[in-house]
Amino acid sequence: MTDSTDPIEPLVAALLKELGEESGRDGLARTPVRVAGAMRFLTSGYGVDPLEILNDALFDVSYDEMVIVKDIDFYSLCEHHLLPFFGRVHVAYIPNGKVVGLSKVPRLVEMFSRRLQVQERLTTEIAKTLDEVLEPKGVAVVIEAMHLCMMMRGVSQQGCCAVTSSIHGEFEADSKTRAEFMELIRGPKLNFV
Repeated sequence: MTDSTDPIEPLVAALLKELGEESGRDGLARTPVRVAGAMRFLTSGYGVDPLEILNDALFDVSYDEMVIVKDIDFYSLCEHHLLPFFGRVHVAYIPNGKVVGLSKVPRLVEMFSRRLQVQERLTTEIAKTLDEVLEPKGVAVVIEAMHLCMMMRGVSQQGCCAVTSSIHGEFEADSKTRAEFMELIRGPKLNFV
């Protein structure tokens, strides 16, 4: 008979003990199993190749205006404290002969956010991947996020929001293009339901 215990489970049990808890008590008895499952889910992006997400949904199109997918919700774990950070991602690119299926952009965001992250790297990974795969005239990514490591500990800033950007090509070279993108992502979030 094989042991199906996730290797994370005894580590969580040991952590609970070090914190002064009794890991066998009623409320904590299944916590190691639950935490192991949660950590596997929250870091499932390591097992996904970003190119596989995008490559099967590339289309040749003669469209050369800005494509924006905004208000993409995401949740990730800060690699410094393993505490969540979450917010919204706004992605734009200017096609250069090909586009990607719109649903693939949020999938790319989710894949990278399901890794231990810092917001700055998450921003650049999304932009770099789109730039490499699409070879667009320009790509821009802006992330706005709340970090529980800043809210629950340390500086304890409840309303603090971090904003990062990665701007390339025409978005970087042309201030009007960059301003148009920024204006469009600042608009109200649409509600169709």
